[in-house]
Amino acid sequence: MSRPFPPRSSSSSGAFVRVNGKIRAREVRVIGIDGTQHGVMALGDALNLARASGVDLVEVAANAVPPVCRVVDFGKYRYEQAKRDKESKKHQHANKVKEVQLSPKIDPHDLGVKIQHAVDFLCEDMKVKVNLKFRGREMAHTEFGFQVVRKFIEEITPYGHADFQPKLAGRNITVMISPLPRNKRAKNPNDAPNAGAAGNGTQSSHRSQPAESPRTPKPRPDAEQQNSGEFANSPFEQLEAKP
Repeated sequence: MSRPFPPRSSSSSGAFVRVNGKIRAREVRVIGIDGTQHGVMALGDALNLARASGVDLVEVAANAVPPVCRVVDFGKYRYEQAKRDKESKKHQHANKVKEVQLSPKIDPHDLGVKIQHAVDFLCEDMKVKVNLKFRGREMAHTEFGFQVVRKFIEEITPYGHADFQPKLAGRNITVMISPLPRNKRAKNPNDAPNAGAAGNGTQSSHRSQPAESPRTPKPRPDAEQQNSGEFANSPFEQLEAKP
């Protein structure tokens, strides 16, 4: 019994590449095995060129008119393509969102800690969602909450910008902050003290180590001298010395 055909919506259909006899175009633009341009050729002539070189004819640009094909080993082509995809993914940071909770009566020190966390997130190319929640009778004075949120945004201006103005939804004030581009963003101040402390520590450790000098063995004192010196300043002798 033959296996059913895979669905057209499968994920593998997007990475499908036509090779050799699966190419449907009558004429193709051929790129040689060494990168030279052979121009537009009939499909049969292009296949004969690939067979003469002992490699495959791979369609690299199916949407072009005529399609562009390359004379290359298909296994090598797939390896190079997977390597390029892997390198491109390294530079693409996942679009993560971190949330910071605030309150209208937040302590200034706690607000500073929240700002430091937000700066760390923004310097790692993450978005920050600020959420300030009112409780009980705090809804009677929402202006205090807006003051806290505006101060928060003002402090992190060198690292990110608000996507929209803070808005009140129910009992919450929310705002989304996106990181600035790396060339316009200030450096993370939380990393500088650690790096400086580490550098000073290494320098001080090298300076504090004296040069090693040969040590000469000291003569061991006799037992009588050691015993007399051990109890020379004992409280018992001090009591006997008193009249």
